Amino acid sequence: MRPILLLALISGMGVIAPAAELCNPRELQGSYGFLLTGETNIAGPKPAVALGLLAFDGSGGVSGTSSIKYAGLLLGNPVTGTYTAGNHCAVAWALQDDSGAYQHFSGVATPDEGRISFRQTDPGGAPQGVLVRVPAQGCTMQDLQRKYAFSLSGTMIPMTQEGPSSSASAKGVMAQDSNHHFALRLDGDSGSAADVDLSLESDCTMDLKVVLPVEGDATAKPMEFHGILVDGGKEILAIQSDPGAVVSARFTAP
Repeated sequence: MRPILLLALISGMGVIAPAAELCNPRELQGSYGFLLTGETNIAGPKPAVALGLLAFDGSGGVSGTSSIKYAGLLLGNPVTGTYTAGNHCAVAWALQDDSGAYQHFSGVATPDEGRISFRQTDPGGAPQGVLVRVPAQGCTMQDLQRKYAFSLSGTMIPMTQEGPSSSASAKGVMAQDSNHHFALRLDGDSGSAADVDLSLESDCTMDLKVVLPVEGDATAKPMEFHGILVDGGKEILAIQSDPGAVVSARFTAP
């Protein structure tokens, strides 16, 4: 009888397990930061990165802000829309900006609905997106971790003179001391770490400024990033806000 009982339990578990992957609008609620990257063909092939903060109301409504770097220019808009969630945690949403234009997205949430991997489903839309929960109580400096692995990638587009675009990539570590002062060191750089000027708002949005060393350039300029602190402070999603930079950045705690 025991093998039969064991089979019955396993069979029962097979029936019950998928229920854990059922999501619905009442459960999907709260604020999420998102980062979307990749080439878009919506108005001709161009690299694009987008960063935003969305609030899902638990009843199928979503609102927030979205900033996109397209052709080197930063365009920011408030957005509103609707969303659905269903079997196997499939999530879809549509956003309308203040110009009246719509964008459509779909993805899959983790069982705890803390993270959604998604893509833009409009023809030619950017393919690589992640949406991560922001703490309901907001953020303070105490939420920042002592150390983050840092990586950036993207494209630099000349804005004041003609010339080809160039790729941008870097990896390193950003760490803070006991006074909440951050410094960033690139992998393979034996020099001193670069100071990071960081400000964090209560809604978990943040701005970072850092002067990274550039080989052969004695007049390196500050790089500025706009980001969102997500996952309880364990991760920062960011885009470079300097003109011409279509660059995304991730800061991830070990």
